[in-house]
Amino acid sequence: MTDAYNFLAGWQLFPEKCVYNNGIAPKSGTYKIEAAGNALVFTNNWVTVEGGAYNAVFTVIPDGTVHAFDNAALAASYTATFINSGLLTLIFTDENSNTVLQVTHEILGNGWLKVTQQQFEKDITVTNTDVYHKQLSILPYAAGASSVVIRPTQQGVIKHKALSAMEEQTNMQLLQIRQQIELLAKQAAALQERKELSLKIYESSLNFKPQIGQTYHLYQRKDDSYLLSMVSPNEWGGGSGPFKSFISSVKLLADHTWMQVEN
Repeated sequence: MTDAYNFLAGWQLFPEKCVYNNGIAPKSGTYKIEAAGNALVFTNNWVTVEGGAYNAVFTVIPDGTVHAFDNAALAASYTATFINSGLLTLIFTDENSNTVLQVTHEILGNGWLKVTQQQFEKDITVTNTDVYHKQLSILPYAAGASSVVIRPTQQGVIKHKALSAMEEQTNMQLLQIRQQIELLAKQAAALQERKELSLKIYESSLNFKPQIGQTYHLYQRKDDSYLLSMVSPNEWGGGSGPFKSFISSVKLLADHTWMQVEN
């Protein structure tokens, strides 16, 4: 069970990093792996995008031999094997020893857990991949009174603390960058709107020299050309006067672009 050390934790789902060939990734979820004697207990909780909440619990003995599975609706038997300290495979078979489901647990280089489920139906293989990050500290104790005690090494504790600190700092920095990008995107969209409005105004008829900071009114004539006027819609009795339609009230800015103002 020493190979189980890296897996024993509570894991939090990264929905945006999941890849589903069938269906839609959950909105959120947790995945907990605990030691119970010579067995591993898996507890999976997830919430769908529609808001449905689900729970699954199952136990396996990771000794590489075939065992009967207690959920006959899923499989008749299973084999759980630690390939190494960072790779655990679960193979579920039917009563004819045909593989119906293979679940691979892999510890990635950044400390995340990737769970790949391959479901086999006739000639079709459906693959869904979930990615988790650690939610709780690695358990330094067995989950049951009869369990084998698993003690973390000093190197493992140091790595875990370093990974946790790294993840917290990088997530904070990524959030700041994402907020900056969103702000720049909004500013770019606003500037593009001002540019398009300004081009429309400079192509319109101007019978006076606009003053910076002053508000004017843009109308569309019946021939679809545009006219900039000092007369507001209110002065036309709340309408567009002799023109086809009123477009918007606008203000000239110091950089000679125009912005739309409240009518």
